[in-house]
Amino acid sequence: MIGLDKHEDGLWVVTIDRPDKANSLTREMLERLADIAEEARAARVLVLTGNGKVFSAGMDLEAAKSGLATDGVWERLSGAITALPGLTIAALNGTVAGGAIGMVLACDLRIAAPGTKVFYPVMQRGFLPQPSDPGRLTALIGPSRARMILMAGQKVDTETALGWGLVDRIADASALLDTARALAADTLAATPEHAAAIKRLCQG
Repeated sequence: MIGLDKHEDGLWVVTIDRPDKANSLTREMLERLADIAEEARAARVLVLTGNGKVFSAGMDLEAAKSGLATDGVWERLSGAITALPGLTIAALNGTVAGGAIGMVLACDLRIAAPGTKVFYPVMQRGFLPQPSDPGRLTALIGPSRARMILMAGQKVDTETALGWGLVDRIADASALLDTARALAADTLAATPEHAAAIKRLCQG
């Protein structure tokens, strides 16, 4: 349910592939994603995307019954993405919700297909967000807008997400991976050391 394509130029494309369940995430899927993210230090660019019309609906409802909402695997995944020295891109083929937002926030860049919505219904469902998610969200869009999502339960559409800085570009679903590759071109052409040094400078 998690696909991985490794290209010769150092581009890795990870695909969440459970479209019949809106790409909702089980513990096993999250562990596989975290494993790949930790291995991706060997990649120059990592792209995360989904199969179907939804990037991910977040946590699988059956898995939620076993305590997945508070499992450390979410933080392991987002932390591994953040630690990567290469460029990371979330290519949102559709809506992203709940805990799945964590891996998206951890990426360096976010591109989205038209019609993508972003929402994180933690207030409504009685969960806390994953520990690092509010800080990353606030850094991107500011505290008031972060509260709009986390506390007011707002579903943010694609155009609003672009205006807020929550996504960096909008691209047709059919062109999403081509757009990601175009954004990655300079990083793929550089040495890994050069790319890593510039990324460190951007992190302050």
